[in-house]
Amino acid sequence: MPYLAKVYISVRATVSDPQGQTIHAALRQLGFDTVDSVRAGKYIEMRLNEDCHAAASDKVRDMCDTLLANPVIEDYRYEIAPIPD
Repeated sequence: MPYLAKVYISVRATVSDPQGQTIHAALRQLGFDTVDSVRAGKYIEMRLNEDCHAAASDKVRDMCDTLLANPVIEDYRYEIAPIPD
């Protein structure tokens, strides 16, 4: 069964986020004064063919732990939903 996985990766709150700080400064320079802070992250979307939701979830977790997220400085969460035929 095909599944759509949406993975959200973010820098941990205790880790400095230079990309977020740069975006924040640029937004302020452009007049967006109400922006208090910015944290940048990654969004990854992938399709998987697995037998069941649990297998798809296990596979995505393994991908995140192995390659997609840096466990030292990043957190991740994901959503998995079946793709209708």
